Amino acid sequence: MREAISGTYVPGQSPLHRFDARAKFFSFLLLIVAVILTHSSLEYVMITAIWITLIALSHCPLRPIFGSVQRMRWFFILVFLTNAFFFHADHPLWKWWIFTLSQEGIAQGFQVIYRVILILVLSNLLTLTTPPLAITGAIQTMLRPLKFIRLPADDIAMILSVAIQFIPTLMEETDSIRKAQIARGADLESGNMIQKAKSMIPILVPLFVSAFRRANDLAMAMEARCYRGGEGRTKMKPLHYQKRDRMAYLTLLVYLAAVIGLRILWINVLSGMAAGILPGAFPL
Repeated sequence: MREAISGTYVPGQSPLHRFDARAKFFSFLLLIVAVILTHSSLEYVMITAIWITLIALSHCPLRPIFGSVQRMRWFFILVFLTNAFFFHADHPLWKWWIFTLSQEGIAQGFQVIYRVILILVLSNLLTLTTPPLAITGAIQTMLRPLKFIRLPADDIAMILSVAIQFIPTLMEETDSIRKAQIARGADLESGNMIQKAKSMIPILVPLFVSAFRRANDLAMAMEARCYRGGEGRTKMKPLHYQKRDRMAYLTLLVYLAAVIGLRILWINVLSGMAAGILPGAFPL
């Protein structure tokens, strides 16, 4: 049995699989917004608890959930160094030329990395527990108001859903091409950055050829099946809201209200400190 990779739907009957695709899609979007707005320690604890709960409810292997996180480790290092050495602080730990190392910059770097990891895991959970056709239906529902301004919402939804389905396929194709090039004696690891960039050409060229071939085959298959957009199309498995979906919306709205309340409270605390009303405070 082929091992699941990040972004590929894994069939199952877990509680997260049984949620309506629209409820999952909108809830995950709101959770991503909540992650971006997270600031205090208590908010991080709350969003982490929700994150762990969703992972437990998905019943999916941890490797595909965190696979994209491992592949982006160099991006995380770059983000951390950028925040650690370019964050302007009043009391830096070390300073030379344009580089400034400070506790605030280090904390900011860890916060940005943690937020990106949370968003990546949430995105993987959505694609791992939701069939591609269900994601298409959720995107169509989200883009439906665009029809009032004469935008092709159905076509946009189809393009987005096809792009989502192509991501794991291209990742798997890249891995296969890379292994094939190494088996032929290609050196993809040694050398400086310029040499490593040049060594990517034997991977990128066949990858683009394969991507264009797959796109052409998909277009011909859709044309052969008389695809003419989403208007008037029926679905074999129509989406239906159930009680658990409404409970998910309610839980998420309560959480967002708590986050907004904590943010307003923290702003009031800072305002009180600035006005001299409060002698000092510690972030919640």
